[in-house]
Amino acid sequence: MAERLSAVKGMNDLLPPDSSRWEWVEATVRSLMQRYGYQSVRTPIVEPTALFVRGLGEVTDIVEKEMYSFEDRLNGDQLTLRPEGTAGVVRAMVEHSFLREGGRRLFYVGPMFRHERPQKGRYRQFHQVGVEVLGFPGPDVDAEIILLTRSLWRELGLVEGRDITLEINSLGQPDERRAHREALIRHLEAHADLLDDDARRRLHSNPLRVLDTKNPAMQAMVDAAPRLIDFLGPESMAHFDGVRRVLDAVGLAYRINPRLVRGMDYYNLTVFEWTTDKLGSQATVCGGGRYDGLIEQLGGKPSPGVGWGLGLERLLLLLETVGIEAPSAAPGAYAIVPSEVALPAVVPVLEALRAAGVAVVMHPGGAEGRGSMKSQFKKADASGARFALIFGDEELARGEVAVKPLRDAQATQALRPLADVGAWAHELRNA
Repeated sequence: MAERLSAVKGMNDLLPPDSSRWEWVEATVRSLMQRYGYQSVRTPIVEPTALFVRGLGEVTDIVEKEMYSFEDRLNGDQLTLRPEGTAGVVRAMVEHSFLREGGRRLFYVGPMFRHERPQKGRYRQFHQVGVEVLGFPGPDVDAEIILLTRSLWRELGLVEGRDITLEINSLGQPDERRAHREALIRHLEAHADLLDDDARRRLHSNPLRVLDTKNPAMQAMVDAAPRLIDFLGPESMAHFDGVRRVLDAVGLAYRINPRLVRGMDYYNLTVFEWTTDKLGSQATVCGGGRYDGLIEQLGGKPSPGVGWGLGLERLLLLLETVGIEAPSAAPGAYAIVPSEVALPAVVPVLEALRAAGVAVVMHPGGAEGRGSMKSQFKKADASGARFALIFGDEELARGEVAVKPLRDAQATQALRPLADVGAWAHELRNA
């Protein structure tokens, strides 16, 4: 016997019935994006390593420790499995001059890869929904993409403020961040004895990330550190106030978190996260913000951008934790066929039902035969179907099928004509 092979650690198979939950969330996302005027974009899973080094920043955790990078054996190119979606989308827009005719509202759904310790809600291959709005500088667009997430939570059944909470902040502009950075470094150097190894490593390369520490021994010192929001000038504050005005106008509750930073270097002005207290340490479900310098940084003409990323695994885990179930993926009907001889009469009926929008599963036959009517009824019931279609010898002889409700104890079995499927297909479709 050949050796049994297993999936790569942290890269999971997705099997029924879990796959139907994913499809429900993805279908909800696609429907919502269409209503907001967002178009789908798909970029390669493999990109040049330089794209992420330049776009995310050399001293980010992703670039330093988490990327799956390798050398192309054919030509020596340095390549990386994409760890996030924004850089690839921006690269595609620049490469294809896609902003030449104006701004774009885009979204994507797909796998990302990061080499980190697998745990529940955090995997080495994970799936992300992302939104990127390019070419629009106003705070109204920042607010729009936040409101889009709120609409998604509501359509999925999550309650903001109870299941999931919004935090916002502003990172200002580069000169404001530089002034804050200098003050922050002075503060951290003055408390060097409290810094852990990770904070010491980041002290001069990326001190903002020190503020994101989870080390309890550093918390009081971090809380007393200079706040970036206190270094923002009038234009940055006006942008932040513009976002808040829109959110306030629609009654979306949020908390200003002056310590909120994001893991990539490209962010400026608005940043935000949707967090939950239902998943332990995996608190962030969705996060994003504005990245006005990234397009120029990746070789394009200067143009603003803003977006967010949402982890599907973590969102589905949250839905499961709060008890939200996906709509049933069970077929509408299950066809019970006692004899192979009946198939020429049965299959055209099933095909007509499917063409009319009814999901129908036929009990399989084969070498072992179709089994007894009793065993077929058990399979029909276990399938979750709302109806059993009984193609017995007597029914077929009369040119009929017996339609038996399986989920309504009060409903009665009825006969329907094989010759006029369209006349009764809507009963099955709309039951």
